[in-house]
Amino acid sequence: MRDEAGTIIRWYGTNVDIEDRKRADQALRESERNLRQIINTIPTAIWSTRPDGYCDFLHDRWLDFTGLSMEQAEGWGWRVAIHPDDFDELVRFWKASLASGSPGETEARMRRFDGEYRWFLFLGDTLRDEAGNIVRWYGTNVEIDDRKRAEQALVESERQSRLIVNTIPGLVAIFDEDGEPESLNEQFLEYLGQTLEEFAHWATNGTVHPDDLSRHIDALTQSLGTGRGIDFETRLRRFDGTYRWFQLRGQPLRASNGCIVRWYVLMTDIDDRKRAEEELRRSEAFLAEGQNLARMGSFSWDVSKAEMVWSEQLYRIFDLQPGLHVTFQLIASRFHPEDMPMLGDMVERAERGENDLEYRHRIITSDRSIKHLHLIAHGVRNSIGAMEYIGAVLDITQRRLSEEALEKVRTELGLAMRIMSLGALTASIAHEVNQPLAGIITNAGTCLRMLADDPPNINGARETARRTIRDGNRAADVITRLRALFSKRAAVMEPVDLNEAIREVIALSLGELQRNSISLITKLATGLPMAAGDRVQLQQVIMNLLRNAIDAVMTVSDRPRRVVIATELGEDGNIRLSVEDAGIGFGAQDMEQIFEAFYTTKADGMGIGLSVSRSIIENHRGRIWAEANDGSGVTVCFSIPEFLEDRTSQVDGRVPTPGGAGMQRGF
Repeated sequence: MRDEAGTIIRWYGTNVDIEDRKRADQALRESERNLRQIINTIPTAIWSTRPDGYCDFLHDRWLDFTGLSMEQAEGWGWRVAIHPDDFDELVRFWKASLASGSPGETEARMRRFDGEYRWFLFLGDTLRDEAGNIVRWYGTNVEIDDRKRAEQALVESERQSRLIVNTIPGLVAIFDEDGEPESLNEQFLEYLGQTLEEFAHWATNGTVHPDDLSRHIDALTQSLGTGRGIDFETRLRRFDGTYRWFQLRGQPLRASNGCIVRWYVLMTDIDDRKRAEEELRRSEAFLAEGQNLARMGSFSWDVSKAEMVWSEQLYRIFDLQPGLHVTFQLIASRFHPEDMPMLGDMVERAERGENDLEYRHRIITSDRSIKHLHLIAHGVRNSIGAMEYIGAVLDITQRRLSEEALEKVRTELGLAMRIMSLGALTASIAHEVNQPLAGIITNAGTCLRMLADDPPNINGARETARRTIRDGNRAADVITRLRALFSKRAAVMEPVDLNEAIREVIALSLGELQRNSISLITKLATGLPMAAGDRVQLQQVIMNLLRNAIDAVMTVSDRPRRVVIATELGEDGNIRLSVEDAGIGFGAQDMEQIFEAFYTTKADGMGIGLSVSRSIIENHRGRIWAEANDGSGVTVCFSIPEFLEDRTSQVDGRVPTPGGAGMQRGF
């Protein structure tokens, strides 16, 4: 206590009991020491600051990593451990967090005690009192250096990959496992004039040519579903609206478990090549047809547009004014009425997209004369995918007239040969049977005279009776040999190329087919094994079936006259041949009896051909049958075994030829 002059006059004091507070402070320090021990065991660098950002606590792990003491790092001293390139950004982040009071995170590099900098993730959050005021900041520094290096390596790898992709001379697209686009190279983006987001709608925004879209989607869907590579051609729209052809090839990227995680697709521009190929095909077709088909008319036919281009020679063949617009109505006006179904058949086949067309038909010119024409056409797909035919028409009128005259001579010669064969067979039978019959008569007369003697010559009569029996047996043997020609005797089998045998028969029948305007279609199986049998007799059967089919379709006038010969290997291992006609057919009763001898459905038939054919096929250990078609006509089939080496020695002779050499030609 002081007086007015400031001199101390007296001292006053108190003694306050602080024992409880001292104990509390000591307990608090002990609790903080225990808490620090707990914190120091956490495997992450931990720190805390005052509300103003002053750092007053750093985890031992933080101090051990940086090599700083608490005194060095306290307050803002920790900043010396931050990488210079990251320092300013980290300080801005920390000041912004202090100002806003919002928790946050950022990344920066800290220097280790040995001078190496490593990446850390800085995480900070606040502790607030009941009033909401910030009491402290707590945070952690999590080391992420290995992750950052991996990310940097990945970024660099992706940069290198993109650099490589952007230098590829083609359009490159990367799709996810579901086919959604993830990335396009620069060339692709420049070509399309689209962004990646716009390209994602390629199926609906016209990126793919409308004519190719369905096929494009089907091809991608199939690859996505099966995991097989992508490989097809399509047209893609350029930024200026032009569509160009591209070859799409792609392969999937699979994870270690085999699952597809990504698709890489390369699109190569082949538009120039496609156009060159198209022009080359057209040029080669015209050149080849012009070289191979002299003095004939040529044409082109775009089926989708119904457009035809004729050469001048073709106009002359049809007796039309050159340059006249060609329509099917114009062509039909020249067609022979009986051949009109062929025109409709040709159009139907072309609309189905069949590659090759071939017809022989007649036309009637303005002077009512008849011309025979041979049409050949081959179809190709043009640049827009439509079917276009290039063909030629040959006037074969003179050749047909010559062939008909020759065929008439052949027919008359064949008739003469059959008559000669029948005469030879009759003479042979008479000669063979006449001698034993004469012997029988002579011996019988001698026997009667010997018995009339007195006394009767019993021994002589007995001997003449024996000679009579002998001559009777001789006559019976002649008949037996004739019957043996039709008997079912086994034969030595030899390898026969059935397809080649068919071609030889067709060559023999070509004139008759052309004369009657019959279209013959062959469907001969490739790789067919050799058949076991006699080549000549099998050709006899084929010829008989083919002639029957020709006879069946000759009277048809309301549909194309068509015959189909086919071969195939049956499920039972036997080789099957079928002859199908579009003729008049016959009833169920006829179906059961046509293979019987002397049964015929023809007005001038003898009923022998199919009976003999059945005998031949059965001798070949096969079977023959007939069945009605779903539409018109009948299909006759036979099936015989294939040739095996161990079958060649199982019998002692050749397959007998019914009727001998002469009668074979007659049948």
